[in-house]
Amino acid sequence: MPASLPDGAPALVLAVPAVREDGLDGPTADIATVLRVDNPALDVRTALIGHGDGAEVGAVLADAAACRAAGAPAAVVVPQLVNPYPAVVGRLRQAIAASGVNAYLGEVFNTNALLAEALHHRLADAGLARADRVRMFSITTSADGIILATVGGEEAAGTASVTAFLLSARLALPVLAASLDAKPTIRDAAVQLVAMGVTRIALAPYVIGPEADLAAIEEAAAAVGARCCAQLGAHANVIKLLSLAYGQVLSQLETPVD
Repeated sequence: MPASLPDGAPALVLAVPAVREDGLDGPTADIATVLRVDNPALDVRTALIGHGDGAEVGAVLADAAACRAAGAPAAVVVPQLVNPYPAVVGRLRQAIAASGVNAYLGEVFNTNALLAEALHHRLADAGLARADRVRMFSITTSADGIILATVGGEEAAGTASVTAFLLSARLALPVLAASLDAKPTIRDAAVQLVAMGVTRIALAPYVIGPEADLAAIEEAAAAVGARCCAQLGAHANVIKLLSLAYGQVLSQLETPVD
């Protein structure tokens, strides 16, 4: 995020793929609050995608445009995602085009190291991973293998495999990525871990929250006998990635000074 924003800077619209209509509550509300506190001059808005035809996004964009000079960039729309989700992004592009508003689509560039750190923190919070890797405290954890649970299809699971590798290096444990809506499934990953000698499996939801059915995650964990930590939610690294996505688009919009 730039240290200072120009007058009339476009709004940051967090476009939230939600499986329930209350997707703007919980983690989304927390993320928006932190962004507003950290960037008082930034106009932060939230909108749902995934319900109906995307009219929620269109209405938010129209309101943002009404607060800015005619023709000026009204908003940078950032999908509130940490993994690829082609179907959702496709619907979002259609909603932006249909709105007729001068808005730009940002992209969360998956910085796997940041997300591996965030997942480590969530696992440690649940007592499923050692909290201090550097000092190597002798702390008994209740997991010796981890499954990262994603949504968004095979592409999301494939991208998550890189984060799984980095998390495995942090924890010195086997970590596999799996999908709730594609292959490999949670059960596939559990079978593979058991074949590797893992006896205590933990499941880490590799989602911010609203984009996944959290009850389905808990059921998937229970089905393979795994304990489950919390979703990423409003972790500082998630907020950093969303901020970067906005800042990258804003830097491209600014006209260089001769």
